[in-house]
Amino acid sequence: MSSAAAPNRPIEVLLVEDNPGDVRLTRIALAEGLIPVRLQVVEDGAEALAYLEKRGKYVRARRPDLVLLDLNLPKKDGREVLAQIKSNTSLRCIPVVILTTSQAEEDILRAYNDAANCYITKPVDFGAFLKIVRSIEDFWFTVVTLPPR
Repeated sequence: MSSAAAPNRPIEVLLVEDNPGDVRLTRIALAEGLIPVRLQVVEDGAEALAYLEKRGKYVRARRPDLVLLDLNLPKKDGREVLAQIKSNTSLRCIPVVILTTSQAEEDILRAYNDAANCYITKPVDFGAFLKIVRSIEDFWFTVVTLPPR
């Protein structure tokens, strides 16, 4: 699917985030965008993998076009989730954007070594957070050609 052209269907996004405030802000920013987005949210790493692998209650889950992944998650952290996504032949082509508060150099290096598609540090300011999410939307949904599902 080419997202540089007007999509024939909503862009499927999986947000893996345990902070309700960040989930709310992400929903607001994506809802205000020009591209139709279907946002699914899971709150921990184990749930993210169940969703992506279509296990349990996620057996009918849609394959996401993009994953927004926090690193600091309960049950299974985002570092483990990223490594499992990128080591799974059926999931590895899904772009994964790390969206986290961590500015630790070791987290950044590990994310890129584990094939993250980009690493973004979440700003604490409301307006700056909205701007970041909108820039993700603009780049990933209008400039980048996403892999077919």
